[in-house]
Amino acid sequence: MRSEGQIHYPFPITHYREAAMKWETVIGLEVHAQLSTRSKMFSGAATAFGAPPNTQACEVDIALPGVLPVANREAVAKAVRFGLAVGGKINRRSIFARKNYFYPDLPKGYQISQYEMPIVQGGAIGIFVDGREKIIRLTRAHLEEDAGKSLHEGFHDFTGIDLNRAGTPLLEIVSEPEMSGAQEAVAYARALHALVRWIEICDGNMQEGSFRCDANVSVRPAGSDKLGTRCEIKNLNSFRFLERAIEFEARRQIGILEDGGVIEQETRLYDAARDETRSMRTKEDAHDYRYFPDPDLLPLEVSESWIGEIRSNLPELPQARQRRYQDEYGLSGYDAGLLTQSRELSEFYEALVRRLAGFYKLGASWVLNEFMASLNRAGLEIHQAPVSSERLAGLLKLIADNTISGRAAKEVFDAMWNEGMDADSIVEYRGLKQISDSGELERICEEVIAANARQAEDYRSGKEKAFNSLVGQVMKATRGKANPQQVNEILKRKLSG
Repeated sequence: MRSEGQIHYPFPITHYREAAMKWETVIGLEVHAQLSTRSKMFSGAATAFGAPPNTQACEVDIALPGVLPVANREAVAKAVRFGLAVGGKINRRSIFARKNYFYPDLPKGYQISQYEMPIVQGGAIGIFVDGREKIIRLTRAHLEEDAGKSLHEGFHDFTGIDLNRAGTPLLEIVSEPEMSGAQEAVAYARALHALVRWIEICDGNMQEGSFRCDANVSVRPAGSDKLGTRCEIKNLNSFRFLERAIEFEARRQIGILEDGGVIEQETRLYDAARDETRSMRTKEDAHDYRYFPDPDLLPLEVSESWIGEIRSNLPELPQARQRRYQDEYGLSGYDAGLLTQSRELSEFYEALVRRLAGFYKLGASWVLNEFMASLNRAGLEIHQAPVSSERLAGLLKLIADNTISGRAAKEVFDAMWNEGMDADSIVEYRGLKQISDSGELERICEEVIAANARQAEDYRSGKEKAFNSLVGQVMKATRGKANPQQVNEILKRKLSG
C-alpha cells in the first residue's frame, strides 16, 4: 500500500474525502486481447514478437493497391472459444466493418473491425472483491486487427513507424459499465486475464502488449441511475497502472464537478511518472468513425457443427473447477478461488492431490503457502519450480502419516527446494523422524512433569499457560521430534490423574 503523500491529488485530500461520499465512480473496460495465432488477422504474415521493425508486414498489412484480406480461421475459432467460456451468444453471422480514422501507423486509413454485428454478444465474468462475488456483464467481444506502432525514442525531429503489429488479430472485449471502483476494475481485469490464458487464446503478456485495457471512467451523484460523462483512459498495460489511473481520474472528475465545472468527454493517457492522467484528444463517438461493412470481406458465418466442435474441446473452466474443489475437496471458497487464478497453478494442485488420496486441504495449504512463497521469493514460474508435484506429495504423505512434524516438514521442504533431494532421503539423513512410540513418550512426559512440579501444579490450578511450558519441555527433550498431538494427550491425561 502506498501512503497518501505519494499520490498527486487534483484537489486537497480533506476536501476529496468529504466530496467522495457524495459521488460514485462507474467504470467499464474495453480489453484488447491479442489472439495467439501464428499469422495475422487478414494476411499470412507472422505475429512473432520482437522481430526487427517492418520485417513482418506483407502487402496486405501495408495496404498496397489491389490486395485483398482473407479472415484467419484460427482467430475466429479462438473468438468462439471465448464466447462459449463466458456464456455469450455466438452470432452465426457477423460482419466485418471499416472503422475510419487517420493515424500514421494505420496504413489503410481505416481499421477492419466489427461493429453492429460482432461475433460474440453478452456473457459475463465473475469476480471476488472483499469476500463477495459480483457478476460483470459483457456487452460484446469482436474481432479486429491491430494498428502498427509509432516509435519516438531514438529519433530526432521525426517519428519512426513499425508495421509489424499492423494486422495482428485482436479480440476486443467490452464490459457493461458495472464496476464501481478501481478495486473492482482490477479484479475484473485479472479474472479476464486469467480466463484468456486458461482457454489458451492469448498469452496475456502485458509487457509485450498482448493484453491491454482501456478504462471508461465517469462519476455520478451517489444513488443516481444516470451515467455521467465518461473519459476513456487508453492503453493501460499493467494492473497497477489501471488501478492508479482510475483512482486519479475519479478524483479529477469529482474535483471538477465539486467546483461547478463540467466534464468534457475525451480520451486521456496515464502518465506513470507523474501518476496522473492527461488529455490526449476529444473523445470520438461511433458515428465519427463512419463505420460501414468492408466490401472486401464476406459476412463471417459460423456453423453450429463448428461451434459444437469448439465447445467439446474446451477445458474445465475456472469457476466450474472452483465449485468442484469446494464440493469434492471441501476447500473454502477463498482457497478454491486462489487455486484457480491460473491454469498452471490449478494443474499443479490437480497433479498433487491425485497422489495424496484424500489430503486435499493439506495439499491446498502447502501449495498456497510454502510452495507459492518460495516461487515468489525465487522469481520463478511454476514449471521452473525445483520441487515437483510428485516430490511435494511425498513430503505431505510423511506429514499425514505422522512420520515428521509440521515444523520438521518446513525444514525438509527448504532442503528439497535448495538441494534437489526427495523428502524421504532428507528425513533419513537429518534424523527428522517423529517420535510416535507411546511408551517412550509416556516416559519422557513423566520425567518432564517430575522435573517441573511447579508448572504442573499451576496447570492443575487453572493456569493454561503452564501447560504450554510443559509441552515445550517435552519437545526440547525430544529435540522437536515428539508427535505434538500425542504429547498433548499424554500430558493432559497424566496431569488430570
